[in-house]
Amino acid sequence: MVTPLIDTFDNLKTQRRLLNDDELQYEYPDLASFLNKTNRNVHAANKELSFVMEFLYIMGRKSNGTYLRFRNEIERWCLFCWQHNDKGIFEVTRKDIEAYIDFVYQPDKAWIGTSVQQRFIVKNGQSVSNSKWRPFVAKLAKSLTKKNPLQAAQPDAYRPSQESLVSTFTALSVLYQHAQMEEVCDKNYVPVVKKSCPYLIKQVQRKTPDTLSQLQWEYVLGITKDACEESPKFERNLFVIATLKSLYLRVSELSEHAKWSPRMSDFSVDNDGFWYLTVFGKGNKIRDVTVPPAYMPYLKRYRLSRGLSSLPSPDEDSSMLNKLRGSGNLTARQIRRIVEESFDLAIKALQRDGFEDDANYLMAATTHWLRHTGATEDAGSRPLKHLADELGHASSETTDKNYIQSNIKDRARSGQGRKV
Repeated sequence: MVTPLIDTFDNLKTQRRLLNDDELQYEYPDLASFLNKTNRNVHAANKELSFVMEFLYIMGRKSNGTYLRFRNEIERWCLFCWQHNDKGIFEVTRKDIEAYIDFVYQPDKAWIGTSVQQRFIVKNGQSVSNSKWRPFVAKLAKSLTKKNPLQAAQPDAYRPSQESLVSTFTALSVLYQHAQMEEVCDKNYVPVVKKSCPYLIKQVQRKTPDTLSQLQWEYVLGITKDACEESPKFERNLFVIATLKSLYLRVSELSEHAKWSPRMSDFSVDNDGFWYLTVFGKGNKIRDVTVPPAYMPYLKRYRLSRGLSSLPSPDEDSSMLNKLRGSGNLTARQIRRIVEESFDLAIKALQRDGFEDDANYLMAATTHWLRHTGATEDAGSRPLKHLADELGHASSETTDKNYIQSNIKDRARSGQGRKV
């Protein structure tokens, strides 16, 4: 029976302390029982898990997203080594890693779930392993789920995406680099295995990011505006979609998290009348995003709907996105639900008006498409360096590859005169 190993980042230090003090059974009884059985075959399982927890704590201090990605990958690896190979993670050979990549590409059915589940459930003060949790999750395409909510994903059809495979190699390689630095092991076979991996596909030219068409965006924006006339609660929806699209924001840059709590005072104006929004972005970097005049009416109407003045003051402590019940900002998950609500309204309107293809395409859209849509629209009219700074890209090359793609466009132009 496969079992979860590692709790949330907030509980990680406590979990590791219990493991090191041999007190895990008092708060994580199922995990303690699993490790006792495992240690009969893998003598260093407890010690290896403690090392992994320490490593994940270091990674998690950078960002919770990094922690979640690395935890998922390394937890799978530990379970595979201990349960499939009866080996410790620092006893493996190159062939073991190759076998694991084969396994990741086509896992045992017993390791595949059809829904995301929390790892531990608190019962009577103890963290009990969730029997429904699985290391891998088969998911249906979002558009298929919208068309038929009762349709279920099939474990047999599970295959990892290219991004997921790359993430697997990255997490394992960084783990073994850290282990080498700590002198726990002397070899890192992961780069060699990655180089010869038959499942990785090299992509010479990055594809254009997914975006909404002009028609789809007009429907999303227009239908949300119409909804505001029926219910004031949709003013928040309107503000969210306008902000994410117009200011090219990631959801994490608008949401509440441990390191940043967005406030209305994050909007500021300089002596020349230019407005900016200060955001906390990837890599723990703070940047100022310029705010265009066309966006200002959406900021004003949202603030007025909350009973605030039309424009924020420098010392204002109001939350950026208020909860309808309770205090504080919205989480990333809550923001995604709001965007999804506006998308669903637009899908129904597109279907009603006969734009079936546009409605079907919009079913696949995610919140991140709004950032891509805004940046792609403006890529042809703004200097590359300016767009890169607005997006929070460390390199203009990233912006060019994602939104401008000058190399392939130049190649397309030069090939227009070819004869048949």
